[in-house]
Amino acid sequence: MNWKFWKKKEDSSKEERKPKSKAREWADAIIFAVVAATLIRWLIMEAYTIPTPSMENSLLVGDFLFVSKFHYGTRTTTTPLQVPLTHQKIWFTDIPSYVEWIKLPQYRLPGISHVKRNDVVVFNVPPLELNDYIDYPVDLKTNYIKRCVAIPGDTLQIIDRQVYINGEPGENPPLMQFSYRVAANSLINERVLEKYEINEASVKERDGDQIIYQMQLRPQVADELESLPFIQSVEVAVLNPYGKLEPRKPGVPESNIFPNPERFPWNGDFYGPLVIPAKGMTISINDSTLALYGTTIRDYDHNEDARIEGNRLIIDGREVTEYTFKQNYYFMMGDNRHNSLDSRYWGFVPEDHIVGKAFFIWLSIDRNASFFNKIRWSRFFRIIE
Repeated sequence: MNWKFWKKKEDSSKEERKPKSKAREWADAIIFAVVAATLIRWLIMEAYTIPTPSMENSLLVGDFLFVSKFHYGTRTTTTPLQVPLTHQKIWFTDIPSYVEWIKLPQYRLPGISHVKRNDVVVFNVPPLELNDYIDYPVDLKTNYIKRCVAIPGDTLQIIDRQVYINGEPGENPPLMQFSYRVAANSLINERVLEKYEINEASVKERDGDQIIYQMQLRPQVADELESLPFIQSVEVAVLNPYGKLEPRKPGVPESNIFPNPERFPWNGDFYGPLVIPAKGMTISINDSTLALYGTTIRDYDHNEDARIEGNRLIIDGREVTEYTFKQNYYFMMGDNRHNSLDSRYWGFVPEDHIVGKAFFIWLSIDRNASFFNKIRWSRFFRIIE
């Protein structure tokens, strides 16, 4: 009897095993890398870049950052049939990167924290017009990055640029900036702009001997600039619809302000008061609450058949006189307060639109600098606050 029958099988299997070809080795390595990168991107952390100045000077155009998914909890995707490592479209094309043959409900895995006031948050921007009028699935809508200034249940008000939360002044970001009208005796030297780290400065008009600039400045820098001998005046001002720089006034609405400039005469510097919807919060339905919350209830609060008819809210074919919100909402603003398209202009961010918390900058490139000065070394591995 052969007591080592297994040896034969083992030996024969070794003889049959053939070494992998180079092509097979490369294919296996690529598949492993794609799967690993996809899992890391989905579960843990994802890389983003800053394309606009709405968060300056806290975040600069050309900053590359990692966004933590595990802080607030990773969302499951609603469209599993998607090209890996893509967002809305396949790279360098206008071809959608996903198909909706299979659609799944979205869930959020447990996180280690919740969105808090003053967190810098990446989210999918809700309005259709900010997604090129394409009705993307929630997790594939365009990514925005802003600072959360109010959380569910807060009462937010802005008085002369200062944010108030529940009647108390909110915490201002240390590098927050506004638009200023700067009147100078002559053209301002580039070295002065570099010294004060002024990223945005443009000549708007000439008024006699004065040259009028619009600049995005931190209040501290504005005070320093005003003390210079060739500067005549520095005052907070934004461009009005006629192209003139002037301060905003209370009771004078902006035409694109949320929710309705005809009913609520608010602007970016004088806004509210406005209660941020919270899960479980119940409101009476009337013309005032519908003006404030109607589109949010209709478009984002997981109602399959909701519509607004005059001063009535119709859900599943029935008129409702009270409504209870099904999820939490947040109010986001850019730190560059006069150069940010944010919740003041398009409304609340639903909880299911939250992507993650901006974590740290891993690379920063100044595209306008010379070749040798393009990399902003001082911003490497800076924690985002």
